[in-house]
Amino acid sequence: MFDRGSGILLHITSLPSNEGVGDLGLNAYHFVDMLCNSGQKYWQVLPLNPSNADNGESPYFSSSAFAGNPLLISLHSLVDDGLISKQDIRHNIKFPANRVDYNAVRQYKYSVLDKAYKNWIGSGTDELYENFCSQQSFWLNDYALFMVIGKRLGTLAWNKWPMMLKSRDVTELTTIASVEADALRQEKFLQYIFFKQWIKLKQYCMSKGITVIGDIPIYVSFESSDVWVNRNLFKLNEDGEPSGVSGVPPDYFSSTGQLWNNPVYSWDALLKTDFKWWVQRMNIMLSRFDIVRIDHFRGLVQYWEIPAGEKTAINGKWNDVPVKNFIDTMIKYFPGFPVIAEDLGIITPDVVEVKSHYGLPGMKVLHFAFGEDNPENPYLPHNYERNCVVYTGTHDNNTTLGWFKNEAGKDEIERLYQYIGGPCSDEVVVWELIRLAQSSVADIAIIPLQDILMLDSASRMNQPAVPHGNWEWRVSQEQLSHNQMQKLAEYSRIYGRSSRDIIN
Repeated sequence: MFDRGSGILLHITSLPSNEGVGDLGLNAYHFVDMLCNSGQKYWQVLPLNPSNADNGESPYFSSSAFAGNPLLISLHSLVDDGLISKQDIRHNIKFPANRVDYNAVRQYKYSVLDKAYKNWIGSGTDELYENFCSQQSFWLNDYALFMVIGKRLGTLAWNKWPMMLKSRDVTELTTIASVEADALRQEKFLQYIFFKQWIKLKQYCMSKGITVIGDIPIYVSFESSDVWVNRNLFKLNEDGEPSGVSGVPPDYFSSTGQLWNNPVYSWDALLKTDFKWWVQRMNIMLSRFDIVRIDHFRGLVQYWEIPAGEKTAINGKWNDVPVKNFIDTMIKYFPGFPVIAEDLGIITPDVVEVKSHYGLPGMKVLHFAFGEDNPENPYLPHNYERNCVVYTGTHDNNTTLGWFKNEAGKDEIERLYQYIGGPCSDEVVVWELIRLAQSSVADIAIIPLQDILMLDSASRMNQPAVPHGNWEWRVSQEQLSHNQMQKLAEYSRIYGRSSRDIIN
């Protein structure tokens, strides 16, 4: 389905930066150059939606399925645009070198973004801004209002708002929109700037032959404008509280399952609208990315519904989804439907049948390949089909070095050694797994940057079922070793994943 090639998994927040968090500025462009010069064809990122402290800064639990994260706005690009001065971004804050301190970053960046807005608002009419607001009005107006009310009341938990706001009383909302007109405009301004910078970066990727893979969480956060505006599309009770929530049963990551606590969809209600909300969402995603990975694709076939209030995900049940109606609708609006189905975990024959019927590529993770003495293990490279994407690990896994040293059992390591031809050092093991991914028949091979840099567990991006301390890892400029990228480039060339010459 996709061109044979390889690429790197690196979220925007993890890019090098002097501002405490990676952004859409110069270092992102340098990273694209690095991808290009090392013969890579793909860059995979995590969701770009806003994060917040209450949800552990997870990009999978956002206040909007449509909005961008203002923390990713490049302040240096705002200097180039004349919206702030170089003096405005000079700071004496000692940001951590290899992780994001979200509280410190948020306080600093929003103070500068506030200056940018005030300078912009005093500069006169911006036709591009007006066009953006008009084109994105179907989600932007409600999102801005949701954020303004949430900040005004000190919480995005809309079910705790006064009844008139909770129920979206038209008169009350009109009054707030009038009183808070400037605050609403500022929220829209931040989205305008974010997507202006993202589109520019995306176009640069295209000019360098880099295909960008985005990520769409199957569920949305309860504390979001999406649920507040579209209560009928989710399983909520009369008071607006979830009656059932999302998660997965016990699996590789957790013996009690994963309790995500997102509200689950009312698929009957979605079906009656011809999946309009999902069509709008997918349209936005495919306008921002070349390919979209659908996280937890299994939930589009059957979903694990847990009664609200449960402490673990154990006491849930599987419910059916009108998946063929759904995908037929997506294909009708988006011919070719360039998606990757995240099909990890418990996969039943109906999920396999849906993937096969529509020719959707799934995922293979090498960390899962050696846990059992089974030559038919679907994660072993000799069992792959071309139409798939192979990873050493994902953002939910340990780094490969961390996995090998801290998680893989003795028998697992022995089976790995047998597969690659014998015992070897930690460093060699990491690159042997990268070689397995590169040499496989899988159309796409994606390697987390942490593996290319041979980083250990301290550089893990996320640990599922652990609510805090995730999504913080950052790479320093010094860590981006030219030698390691050269090694990746050589593997890509050897195994037919790059048509470019290696840049010396």
